[in-house]
Amino acid sequence: MAEPATPTRPSKKTLFVASLVGTSIEWYDYYIFGTAAALAFGSVFYPKFSSAAGTLAAFATFAVGFVARPLGGAIVGHFGDRIGRRSMLVLTLLLTGGTTTLIGVLPTYAAIGVGAPVLLVLLRVLQGFGVGGEWGGAVLIATEHATPRRRAVYGSFAQFGVPVGVLTSNLAFLAVSGLADEEFLSWGWRIPFLLSVVLVVGGLLVRTRLRDAPEFTKAEPARRAPFVELVRTQPATLVLASLASIAPPAIGYTVTVYMLTYGTTVVGFDRTTLLSLILASTAVWIATIVVAAVASDRFGARRVYVLGAVTAVLWPVPMFLLVDSGNAALAFVSFAVAALVQGIMAGAQGALFTEIFAVRVRYSGISIAYQLGGMIGGAVTPIVATALFGASGSSTAVALYVAALALVSLVGVAGLRVRRPASQQETPDLAARPPA
Repeated sequence: MAEPATPTRPSKKTLFVASLVGTSIEWYDYYIFGTAAALAFGSVFYPKFSSAAGTLAAFATFAVGFVARPLGGAIVGHFGDRIGRRSMLVLTLLLTGGTTTLIGVLPTYAAIGVGAPVLLVLLRVLQGFGVGGEWGGAVLIATEHATPRRRAVYGSFAQFGVPVGVLTSNLAFLAVSGLADEEFLSWGWRIPFLLSVVLVVGGLLVRTRLRDAPEFTKAEPARRAPFVELVRTQPATLVLASLASIAPPAIGYTVTVYMLTYGTTVVGFDRTTLLSLILASTAVWIATIVVAAVASDRFGARRVYVLGAVTAVLWPVPMFLLVDSGNAALAFVSFAVAALVQGIMAGAQGALFTEIFAVRVRYSGISIAYQLGGMIGGAVTPIVATALFGASGSSTAVALYVAALALVSLVGVAGLRVRRPASQQETPDLAARPPA
């Protein structure tokens, strides 16, 4: 009987679109929730609270999604390691996009009382679960098709989704930010959520045409549950990678979520001005990812990531000083350099995480590490920042807290070791994988 033809490797363009489109939609969904939490949810879903308490409650709801992300990473990662990357990427896109659309039609507290924030929290948990399994699959569908010398460039495809998500979510809110406050709080905030359904359809058209890479399909499957084998064989790598993942979301969510509240209520910036400045800084973010990815393939992903972590430690204090000036040009410099800091780490992260985990537990490993770091750096930061400023009345305490989180990441990535070239990894595991 003739052997089946070897599947054709997807083109670089196809992999780029599949990784970028999906993660862009996922992060668009996630960031519009953060923006709405800063600008609307306190009044819409928690009106019985004071202004400060309502903001904290909205940020807490925002944080709930991060708590669900490691669980999503573990469960989706399990099936991604067992049955394939592509099928899980379709699932996460449907889950995240569907919950985001439902948030857009959710009744407010004024309509159904306490049921409104309860439903919001439940939808946020589902959204976080979907996002938890998204990044790992989007990275692997690209890096596992790449040659070892091009892994960082291919791994960066998914990373573009984060700044593109920031860009599109800010554009969506910028389009409705000119509404009067009453209109914005009544129906304007819903429009960005409802637009998600259009984006999801486009993403599905691309992702359903993908196939898994030979590196995965030929690898020996995990002898135990992937998470169990991961903890048994690579516990230190998992811990260090999780620590290394803290800095990018700590810097990112400080700018894209906390600054929207701090900049408007404390410094006195107009809401539209801040959204525009953050939007403009994403150009720096995207350009830096390109440069960092190329540099990672040439000099090593770990070295580039260390450089990014060092800049993340140094920048938070100057970042807040520039915003505190109340000058829009200086605030843009603040956000642009923060985008550069994130871009350096983003350009290296996909390749670095692909190379430190064994193929048979790789989806689980990179997903859990990335999401644990995101939970610590992203979920807690807006809440702690709000509390620290409330207690001290100064942005310095907030800046030092963000710098401390970045220092933890620097320690984590400094401890990671890539002992063998990617081309030599997993050679004992090339037995045929049985059908799922």
